[in-house]
Amino acid sequence: MATLPVYPWRLAPDGLATRRQLRAAGLRPGGQDVVAQVERPRQRRGPLTAFLYRIDRARPVRPMTPAKTAALARANAARRTCPACRTDAGYVIPVSLGMCVPCAYPDSDQHV
Repeated sequence: MATLPVYPWRLAPDGLATRRQLRAAGLRPGGQDVVAQVERPRQRRGPLTAFLYRIDRARPVRPMTPAKTAALARANAARRTCPACRTDAGYVIPVSLGMCVPCAYPDSDQHV
């Protein structure tokens, strides 16, 4: 297996982009293999690594279908629904609490 070329942070050659850069341009890797990587050094830890893909082989992002939009709306609604009182909290329920704030702290006067 061949090793990937490694470039310093912000010094990748033109024609290569990370997933985020592709997405910002309305593209996706489209099944292509990683061609290189960039590394950003950090103090006291290993470097941050980002994989690079060829822009000329990238494909356009698939459009959202009505079914995907509906599924995303249902998933977001489930994240806002308190399992204890079954109401929409109006915010994403904290995982640390597992329920809305009024249900987690029923004796507190801090909830509205």
